[in-house]
Amino acid sequence: MMKEWQAGDWAVYRKHKSSTSPGHRAQLVNPASSGETYRYTVEKYWIVDRVLANGSLVLRTRRGKRHVITADDYNLRRPNWFERLFLRKRFTDFQPCVAEQASHPLTSTSR
Repeated sequence: MMKEWQAGDWAVYRKHKSSTSPGHRAQLVNPASSGETYRYTVEKYWIVDRVLANGSLVLRTRRGKRHVITADDYNLRRPNWFERLFLRKRFTDFQPCVAEQASHPLTSTSR
């Protein structure tokens, strides 16, 4: 049984991207069908800002952007013990300017 998400929980989101030169954190790198770009995933380390009434999560990035993700998105997971211990800085280096960004619209990346 999975624990329900709560505000302040740490979350790892596997984001799908494509570019001509994947970064060093890119995983599952595959060439696109045209052969000029690559498709890959990057793990993003976000914090749950709040849980909406419909069960969706508002996740906050390190720079303060917000994304609405469904709680059952297969790209969303809780960090494992290794990430909680050794990648702790990625979860704690968040900008504290939550109040001034409350007026910005939410960015949706749910599928």
